[in-house]
Amino acid sequence: MIELLRAWFQRYFSNPQIVSLVLVLLVGAGIVLLLGHLLAPLIAALVVAFVLEGAVGWLCRLGMPRLLAVWIVFLAFVAGVALFLGGMVPLLMSQVTEFMRELPKMLAQGQDTLRALPARYPHFISQAQIDGLMGELRHALATFGQRVLSLSLASVIGLISLIIYLILVPLLVFFFLKDKRVLLGWASGLLPRQRALATEVWTEVNIKFVGYVRGKILEILVVWAAGYVSFTAFGLHYALLLAVLVGLSVVIPYVGAAVVTVPVVFVAYIQWGFTSDFVYVVSAYTIIQFLDGNLLVPLLFSEMVSLHPVAIMAAVLLFGGLWGVWGVFFAIPLATLVQAVAHALKRATTPLELTP
Repeated sequence: MIELLRAWFQRYFSNPQIVSLVLVLLVGAGIVLLLGHLLAPLIAALVVAFVLEGAVGWLCRLGMPRLLAVWIVFLAFVAGVALFLGGMVPLLMSQVTEFMRELPKMLAQGQDTLRALPARYPHFISQAQIDGLMGELRHALATFGQRVLSLSLASVIGLISLIIYLILVPLLVFFFLKDKRVLLGWASGLLPRQRALATEVWTEVNIKFVGYVRGKILEILVVWAAGYVSFTAFGLHYALLLAVLVGLSVVIPYVGAAVVTVPVVFVAYIQWGFTSDFVYVVSAYTIIQFLDGNLLVPLLFSEMVSLHPVAIMAAVLLFGGLWGVWGVFFAIPLATLVQAVAHALKRATTPLELTP
């Protein structure tokens, strides 16, 4: 056993390129784990700058000076954020407020429907099962009420954090775009000299990372728009709120769509019952999810779909547990990073031959 461990260590850590790669990965992971909550605005700005760099590069390839391209893209970004905050957020908050006000009535109607099930289908569901379900529902509502209260108590802190984000993130985005070469030169100076393998991994991951982030944002917008148009066309209540939930559901692969199905079906049933309108809305929602999973995702993430679903779910659980929402959002590119590191280590070492 000791000989195997010694041979494994000699195989991997006798190569200075591998040592440098492992060191860079450990330092990066340590910074994110220990200081991630403090550096959240910096990380958010870095992600936004990654996304906007494509537009800046496109303008530069057209012959525009980089500084002018940065200013145009940055001002367009700020205008888009301002338009979203000024137009979309108030409408969304009004629907959230209305939904929370009507929620007790909708839940009472849903409870009445549940109580009538044993009389209609006595062979499939019993009164004891309904009573147990009602008890769990009351417990869940009590827990939800406590969370809402805690959120309201922390609203002042959340408002302060939002103001900090609105000020710091745009400034950081501008300087990341404007001083890209200077910052990259400074960062490369901090890396070990033997960094060819780390550079190889970074080049592979960078291409996929940028493509993933841009594709995921585009997917969210397309699914949200399709949901909003469909729900509005059928006259579904809280169309904007539900469409936003449907758009955000694509952040969590597989699970997000299943979770968001509950409020969509619930609101449609409370509004119409088991009628043709209910069937139309649920059918439209199903078609949107089907086209997203079978057409849009393969089109946008052709280089990512090679990951096995088990690997994707494991990455969501692992990185979501470590970094919350950010970890869930970047679960697939982080899994791609692990895959790229494994491939680089395989290329950098020769098969270990054991002699009897």
